Amino acid sequence: MSRLLVLTVIGDDRPGLVEELSSVITAHQGNWLESSMAQLAGKFAGLLKISVPPEHVQALETALAKLSALRVMVECSMDSAVETAHRHRRLSFSLVGHDRIGIVREVSQVFARHGVNVEKLVTRTSSAPMSSETLFHAEAELKAGEHVDADALKADLERLSNDLIADINLDELVG
Repeated sequence: MSRLLVLTVIGDDRPGLVEELSSVITAHQGNWLESSMAQLAGKFAGLLKISVPPEHVQALETALAKLSALRVMVECSMDSAVETAHRHRRLSFSLVGHDRIGIVREVSQVFARHGVNVEKLVTRTSSAPMSSETLFHAEAELKAGEHVDADALKADLERLSNDLIADINLDELVG
């Protein structure tokens, strides 16, 4: 049975980084399962989930540490069967509003108060069409326990929306 590893990688952005990383993983019988990568402020940053035969884990970690262009942190993942034993609801969240310090903290405080887990968060800024003010955009995939009070969560987010002067949407995903 393969081991699941989560890799965090960062380095100065340049062509060929993904190829170098994937070559090391493949050379150690690793299977690239999921990833999210981006260029941010001249840096290449990424998260990956890979599966590796247990007998290759140590050699893979050693080889990844020798990559000169990337810093790689390796974490062993929990068995996904443990996660599926608990019932949960999936939610979709989006926000667009004037940018200001603390938006992510304020939204994440509401989620934490209601026991909602942020599984994926993507943020960006843009210029407002007419005023050229900076707008903050956030999209998130959330996981909530089956007993989370969705109405209370929505009410808290609506209060926050008024404070932030932002459009906030929360939808339950089916399936």
